[in-house]
Amino acid sequence: MKICNICHKISATDKDHTDCIQKRSIEMEDGNFKNNITEKLSLSKNNQDLGIEVKAILEHLSRDKNQKDEL
Repeated sequence: MKICNICHKISATDKDHTDCIQKRSIEMEDGNFKNNITEKLSLSKNNQDLGIEVKAILEHLSRDKNQKDEL
């Protein structure tokens, strides 16, 4: 018996729980995806190529942020 390094609960084997290992790998992939999404979409390079719908969404989000900052 051993303590799982991820969830810190008792493991019946001498290894970490399989589901804990999978959960950790999924979280790491999600973190990498969030960090690299702007590079994949090239949003930071040229915003003139964005579709009109995307521009409207970005304007709406920035407007909401500005209104919250004023409160």
